[in-house]
Amino acid sequence: MNFLDKKDVFHKELLKLQNIFQKVEPDKADMVQGLIEDAAFLKSENYELRKKLAITGMIKFHPTNPDLQKPVEASKQYLKNVNAYAVVIKTLNGVLMKSIIEDDDEFDKFIRENAGSSD
Repeated sequence: MNFLDKKDVFHKELLKLQNIFQKVEPDKADMVQGLIEDAAFLKSENYELRKKLAITGMIKFHPTNPDLQKPVEASKQYLKNVNAYAVVIKTLNGVLMKSIIEDDDEFDKFIRENAGSSD
């Protein structure tokens, strides 16, 4: 299996999110730049954790008594990161959707220009 480097995952996610936010007005894009970087960081961290967890599993089982179980510390951090990533992405999506809704399209312009005129 061919794995990417953590830095590559970070840069790939960073570029993806920056491309998505290219059309957002510059002030809003600047405002969320830190969140974009945080999202890329969390994505790359979880990428590394997932590689490790693929080897160790998320839970340790006692060798002679499988009913005794203990979560692996990396699995706890992975889940925290997933939740944080989801919140960051949801926040970014909210900014993106608000920006899209605020932009007038051709139909909006047509309606505004023809409002009040009846034949």
